[in-house]
Amino acid sequence: MTKGKIGVQMMMLKGKVEEIGAYETMKRLHELGFRAVEVSQIPMTLENVQALKQASEEFNIEIAALSAGLEPMLPGAPGETLSKDFEKIVEDCKTLNCNYIRIGMLPLNVMGDKDKILAFIERAEAMAERLATHGIELYYHTHHIEFQKYDGEYLLDMMKNNTSKLGFELDVHWIQRAGVNPVTFIQEYKDRIALLHLKDYRIGKLDVNEDDLKDMAAFFHKFTNLIEFAEVGEGNLDIPAVIAAGLESGAKYFLIEQDDTYGRDPFDCLQTSAENLRKLGYADWF
Repeated sequence: MTKGKIGVQMMMLKGKVEEIGAYETMKRLHELGFRAVEVSQIPMTLENVQALKQASEEFNIEIAALSAGLEPMLPGAPGETLSKDFEKIVEDCKTLNCNYIRIGMLPLNVMGDKDKILAFIERAEAMAERLATHGIELYYHTHHIEFQKYDGEYLLDMMKNNTSKLGFELDVHWIQRAGVNPVTFIQEYKDRIALLHLKDYRIGKLDVNEDDLKDMAAFFHKFTNLIEFAEVGEGNLDIPAVIAAGLESGAKYFLIEQDDTYGRDPFDCLQTSAENLRKLGYADWF
């Protein structure tokens, strides 16, 4: 059977990198059995790049993808971008033997405006063509806002249909949150999705106290905001069907991500996800 590789989206571990460093963080992932990571929200300083390189080589952990904005999240915001720091970001990819760069989300100042978003995607497509000359593929990570409909068509489908080089890193939790079936939607993106985010979708516990019952607005705020980011296998998604669809559609890396761990240590959450995936039959994907 064809296999993918299960890895970790390191956004979950940015606090750990600050606390114990990139090398020790990677060592802990190695101890949990992971052999692939996607680097996100970790400053790509010379020190961190070298630590990631050393750990990658010592612990046999692939750097599946790096993260970089095409442009700043807001005009004038700090941080590296492909538009401004192209050579440096490409050099980091070469240093870390990485062939994928992913844009984490839309710039905040274009959200909600279809024309601005499609113009942004046009610039991303041009950047994807530029990166391809260096053997690097550019991917765009989706949330739920790309599922807004314009004249009956999802914005995300417009993005796909107006590009050919740009890839899409689909996130199954956000697809579900958008009210769309992740399994069938992944199938529609065949050959555009080498990277897939595994993140479960859970309805949390309704915690109501007497004060909430005296204030219906407070009660219904809690009632309507029960959706949680869950460890893989701890929510309501059909994870085996998601993975099968991903594999069939060309996904190579299945990256565990949990935007909020609700007070749990992220390493413990990753261990739970890993154990559940092994029980589901994916032990040899680690």
